[in-house]
Amino acid sequence: MTINIPDTDQARVVIIGAGFGGLMLARKLASSNFQVVLIDKNNFHQFQPLFYQVAMAGLEPSSIAFPLRKVFHHRKNIFVRVTALEAVDTEKREITTPLGTLAYDYLVLAYGVETNYYGNKNLEEKTIPMKSVAEALYLRNAILNDYELAITTADYDMRQGLIDIVIVGGGPTGVEVAGALAEMRKYILPKDYPELDCDEIDIYLIQSGDRLLKGMSETSATAAEQFLKELGVQVILNKRVDDFDGEFVLMSDGSRIQANKVIWAAGIKGKRISGLPEDVVVWGNRLKVDRHNRVEGQERVFALGDIAYMEEEAYPQGHPQVAQVAIQQAKNLAKNLRNELKGKAWQPFSYKDLGSMATIGRNRAVVDLPKRHFHGFFAWIIWLIVHLFALIGIKNRLFVFINWVWNYFTYDQSLRLIIRPRIKRHPEGYKVKEQ
Repeated sequence: MTINIPDTDQARVVIIGAGFGGLMLARKLASSNFQVVLIDKNNFHQFQPLFYQVAMAGLEPSSIAFPLRKVFHHRKNIFVRVTALEAVDTEKREITTPLGTLAYDYLVLAYGVETNYYGNKNLEEKTIPMKSVAEALYLRNAILNDYELAITTADYDMRQGLIDIVIVGGGPTGVEVAGALAEMRKYILPKDYPELDCDEIDIYLIQSGDRLLKGMSETSATAAEQFLKELGVQVILNKRVDDFDGEFVLMSDGSRIQANKVIWAAGIKGKRISGLPEDVVVWGNRLKVDRHNRVEGQERVFALGDIAYMEEEAYPQGHPQVAQVAIQQAKNLAKNLRNELKGKAWQPFSYKDLGSMATIGRNRAVVDLPKRHFHGFFAWIIWLIVHLFALIGIKNRLFVFINWVWNYFTYDQSLRLIIRPRIKRHPEGYKVKEQ
């Protein structure tokens, strides 16, 4: 069975993944003489930097997601298919998906990465990741549901398990989640749960290294740690989480922390795809590519963003796995594919570092620009502006802006809904989860 895509004399570019890189590439090729097939397991693009705000009930999921088909209204050469990549046959130039096979002239792998649990089944099964809107919603439900249970739990130890939270991983995600939780404890929970002594709530951020925000400057890392401590977060450095049994977090020095909820933000890895040679896979399951994003040894297969490992003089260990790398690579690849049609030479990719940032609650953020570092209120304003304009769609930007303004002046959010999934039986027999 083949995926139903109209035949054409245009060369077909198949893009796997509608993240920052895949979506940018499709948009840049939308007016070209290519037939573009964009494949993703969701029918929407999700803005990953704001997942934590969905989890903390600050934003609705629809505010940070945008329907893929809406992006390409009136673009007759763009076709969206909701499915997943299972295998690649580089000799036949075709891919296999649950919907069937599909031939390609150019294949672009931009499917991103997934949570890395380092082979620990307990951590995989019992901690909460945050790599999708659905997982952010699950975390929101878990937090709110446990606070509902806590106000009816008289036993102190049982109550602590319900209200205390551990975040593992001191990167931007872990830092931003810890800051948002601390602000929720300070401003929201005392109003929603006046029967609960919010001083009992402990928030732990555990980082195995000797500093937070490893990819940022020492100045920003120090400022972020200070901001978190001011908010009452217990920052634990130089300790590794070895296990979690659902009630206690076990650390490398033998100490334990009681908590029913552990948010796992401690690592990422690529997904192995059948059909690709083993020798192109490097650390973290990334795919080794040349300066044109071409997978090593493959003439018509490319990789973008987090899944791509590219060495250049300034980045001998590969680029950082951030959105700007994916976006810039996508723009360069789109330009090169257009050049291919015109018979022009391809241009090698060079990453231009535009800076990095993280927010730690209201009026607190850290920003690293190529030649300057900011922290505090001004950095927070920069963070707000950059993330607001990075969202797709005027409507989404407006809704997010309104939510941020409302929250800033009222110290409140109005989205604290527990939305429990229902399980339905599909006519063909498998289960479908509904949020």
